[in-house]
Amino acid sequence: MRVALVALLLCVVAVASAVLGQGFDFEHQIQLAASRHGPRAKQTMVQWRDLLVSLPAATQEERVRKVHEFVNDHVSYAEDSVAWRVSDYWATPLETLGRGVGDCEDYAIAKYFSLLIAGVPSKQLRMTYVKARLGGAAGGSVGGSSIAHMVLAYYPTVTGEPYILDSLIDDVRPASQRPDLTPIFSFNSDGLWVGVAPGTTSSGSSTARLSMWRNLIAKMQADGFE
Repeated sequence: MRVALVALLLCVVAVASAVLGQGFDFEHQIQLAASRHGPRAKQTMVQWRDLLVSLPAATQEERVRKVHEFVNDHVSYAEDSVAWRVSDYWATPLETLGRGVGDCEDYAIAKYFSLLIAGVPSKQLRMTYVKARLGGAAGGSVGGSSIAHMVLAYYPTVTGEPYILDSLIDDVRPASQRPDLTPIFSFNSDGLWVGVAPGTTSSGSSTARLSMWRNLIAKMQADGFE
């Protein structure tokens, strides 16, 4: 994961909610997956559709848990250099689920947009860059090396403690139970914040320089992800 952190910290994230309008066209996404990635991808996208259309009747906590489990179950970890043969790439949910591979950013992106479709407001979701202590989630020692990592944070209440959706572990845990993660900054459709603490202020004013995010949104719009 080699994202230009300085560029991200200088600007607010583009308004991604514009990508998701009323009456999301699942069938178009299924057809694209089949044509680009084959029958296995089509099957995965059908299962994704069936999950998301069932979620409006569920509680928010159930939606979060089920989307987290679905993405973790259907995506295998792969560095961008292996999956895409480039040093850094942000994949759309269609690309990640269709190919069945992605890095931590791709897991978080797929979960974020899936939950938006399922009706969870963007203000309750933040994609969050952290330093992750190796072995920490499994009860490793306090010391040890750390890696750059991305997770999705879900806030049951806007000012409350977030829950962490992590590609590295199966369950969704409150942030207080993830001392192995040190938040650096977080972002969603509305802005960018230092850390994940409630009440922090957004940083920057223009999204023009956030090329990775803009490219992601452009790809999604071109694929009819709206």
